[in-house]
Amino acid sequence: MSDTPEFSRPVRIDTLGSAPRTVSIEADEAERAALARRFGFESVSQLAAEAEVVRKGEAIVARGTLTAALAQSCVATGEPVEETIEEPFEVEFRPHPNVAGPEEELEIGENELDVVFYDGAMIDVGELAAETLLLSVDPYPRAPGAEEALKEAGVQSEEDAAPLSPLAQALKDKLGK
Repeated sequence: MSDTPEFSRPVRIDTLGSAPRTVSIEADEAERAALARRFGFESVSQLAAEAEVVRKGEAIVARGTLTAALAQSCVATGEPVEETIEEPFEVEFRPHPNVAGPEEELEIGENELDVVFYDGAMIDVGELAAETLLLSVDPYPRAPGAEEALKEAGVQSEEDAAPLSPLAQALKDKLGK
């Protein structure tokens, strides 16, 4: 098995400067099929991204938009659920920090959640797009009839379930669900 991601679009760091460079990528049929297998989707019918990539010292910033169309299995019925995604992203690539040993922990602050560490002389905008896709999909896709299927299986509705904890309620409110 190869360590190369299914949708690899490497960008050499030595080709980047302080002026933004536009990188447009699109997955072909074989890459989309491989990503669907990797992520457990029914299919990925479209995956593309456009990003401005700019070097800031040792860091590389990639800012752009991902567009995709895919199908996932409904969590209740197993039927395919179509989904279209248009998701902005901004990620900072940084060289791996020097860590003394396996026991030493790396602390990442709240403002550094969209940081990806890289080794070598390249970053992979394709893998960035693939990971953005995975983070952007509906985690609980539901087909028409899903509520009825869940009730028949004995699953309570949210209204019938126990009240949410304050933290869970705050997260639900924040996500708008």
